[in-house]
Amino acid sequence: MPKQTRKTASDFDPEVMRLFDQYVHGKIDRRGFLGSVARFAVGTSTAAGLLAALSPNFADAQQIKPDDSRLVTRTLQFPSPDGYGTGSGYLARPVKSDGPLPVVLVVHENRGLNPHIEDVTRRLALEGYIAFAPDALFPLGGYPGNEDKARELFPKLDQAKTRQDFLAAAKLLSSIEGGNGRMGVVGFCYGGGMANFLATQLPDLTAAVPFYGRAPDLDAVAAINAELLVVMAANDERISAAWPDYEKALKKSNVRYSVYQPEGTQHGFNNDTTPRYDEAAASEAWKRMLALFNKALGQGQPADGGA
Repeated sequence: MPKQTRKTASDFDPEVMRLFDQYVHGKIDRRGFLGSVARFAVGTSTAAGLLAALSPNFADAQQIKPDDSRLVTRTLQFPSPDGYGTGSGYLARPVKSDGPLPVVLVVHENRGLNPHIEDVTRRLALEGYIAFAPDALFPLGGYPGNEDKARELFPKLDQAKTRQDFLAAAKLLSSIEGGNGRMGVVGFCYGGGMANFLATQLPDLTAAVPFYGRAPDLDAVAAINAELLVVMAANDERISAAWPDYEKALKKSNVRYSVYQPEGTQHGFNNDTTPRYDEAAASEAWKRMLALFNKALGQGQPADGGA
């Protein structure tokens, strides 16, 4: 992971972080956030400055360039007859391989397929996986290039259709040329919830890694065949509140799972574009994710000089 060059969560009042979490997840709008944090702006700082400091910085966090010569990347559309009709996503795979590769579906946060998730997809490809990241916002024109606009678009999606789009993406990936037929899924925030959902819907899914994601319908947990690595933040009331019941359902259904919940972390701690990023926790979570994928999907074939 890159060295931290921006402020960290500890540089902000906990109430500011709580309000930012509400803003990111649509509980309050931009005006509401700015008005609420104005009292925390001191000296030359302003409420708008606090928001800017907390917002993603994609360029500084990028680890793998889009034109990295070790990878082949492209946009790929796929049919989704039970969803929005057609879906689209970002596919990344190693240029060289000694045989079929494991496949991983990557699910973004609630802003669509932004540059950070594209970068995460490339990181996985360099570890020896065929990685595919659909864009839930494709039916609405795709990721708009602006996080605020993306956040405004997201509630306009028909989530029943969007879930079908991700199921269609999984179907595409499970039989993609060069794949070994064994699939995992990783998702972040909204994507973590989608990873949990997909685990209940895909009998052939081998591994799922939901990062601080919403629990699935508990009545559907018994259908999970995949092994789970449940990643949660320490300071995340929304997700943590649902975990005891989810864990109880997992145990009742004898689902194989492990939990990683590092101390002192905020929701979004794996996202290295914002101050919520925790380098040590993110690095360990990534290590554990790869260990599960390697065990459950088959050993990846890292590209020369891979991440």
